[in-house]
Amino acid sequence: MAGDGVESGGAASGDGADGPRQPHAAGHVFRVRPTSSWFGTAFSAGLGLTLAYVTLQTVLRISGVLTLLLLALFGAISLEPVVAWLARRRLGRAWAVIVVIIGLLGVLAGFLALVVPVVSDEISALSEAVPKWFEQLHDHHSTLGRLEDRFHLVSRVREQLGAGAGEAVIGGLLGAGHIVLSAVTGTALVVVVTVYLMVGMEQLKRFAYRFVPLSRRAGVVDLSERILLRVGRYMLGNVITSAIAGLATFLWCVGLGVPYAAALGVFVALMDMVPVVGSTIGGVVVSLVALAVSFPVALGTAAFYIGFRLAEDYLIMPKAMTYAVNVHPIVTVVAVVIGGALLGVIGAFIAIPVAAGIGIVLEESVFPRIDAV
Repeated sequence: MAGDGVESGGAASGDGADGPRQPHAAGHVFRVRPTSSWFGTAFSAGLGLTLAYVTLQTVLRISGVLTLLLLALFGAISLEPVVAWLARRRLGRAWAVIVVIIGLLGVLAGFLALVVPVVSDEISALSEAVPKWFEQLHDHHSTLGRLEDRFHLVSRVREQLGAGAGEAVIGGLLGAGHIVLSAVTGTALVVVVTVYLMVGMEQLKRFAYRFVPLSRRAGVVDLSERILLRVGRYMLGNVITSAIAGLATFLWCVGLGVPYAAALGVFVALMDMVPVVGSTIGGVVVSLVALAVSFPVALGTAAFYIGFRLAEDYLIMPKAMTYAVNVHPIVTVVAVVIGGALLGVIGAFIAIPVAAGIGIVLEESVFPRIDAV
């Protein structure tokens, strides 16, 4: 009986959690591992695909917010050289950030002071002109009256709009209000996040560096600091060239009597920050406004912007970018096209700094390792 108990106990222990044991020719036993089930493999693959799909949909839904956060990050990086320079002048980082913020608020207030009166004057002129246009429609001796008698414009407009005119107007007003509200909210978000990033830039960098192994951390820190410094200098150089473009536009418009000189100067300065196409768009807009003076003035304005673009590319930009990263023109065009296709104007705006950072990594980290093999 005792022998039976021993054998049964041995059999029980052999058929336990480790699976059945089979004897070996030398008297040893080996375990047979159970094969994975096809159901478990399919379930794991389906769960992974589901998580990937949900993650992708979440990123797409918040892509607008992520774009604004990326813009705020580049704004903080652009202002970091100024903040660091002020902090080294015994101001301290907190006071340096406050000084930069006050300067930005001053620039914003000046921009609003230039633009708001122009917009309000145009709205007032339009509101005064609309009743006169209606009077001329009913005056058979005026140009608008003769057009109305011949083509019946008012009746055709009423037929096209029909009963849904009120709904179309309300929908248009709501859509315009939504656009304005989104623009204000987005601007406020970018400003607030930029301020927080400027204040906590050092803590943020130290936190990010902790993800790098200690044996490689010193090299990564050195490379990252050089990238941030050069990208910041590039952005500041871009701001300088844009300010020169805006000032040149203002002086040209004042000299030739083109209306809204200050507002056009600010507009050109903002558009000039967008690489490749920004200055061209600004020149086209100013040339069209110059048509209000005369066709020769508009033609001269277009020629002025062609000459200024050449001077900017070959004289102003190299001087402003002396300490920045040199990016090949082909890389510039490709980066702007890809950035614009992915993120629109913001993507085109940050494309060259990103390309410059990638170039530094390739030149100082990737290529030396390849050459050493």
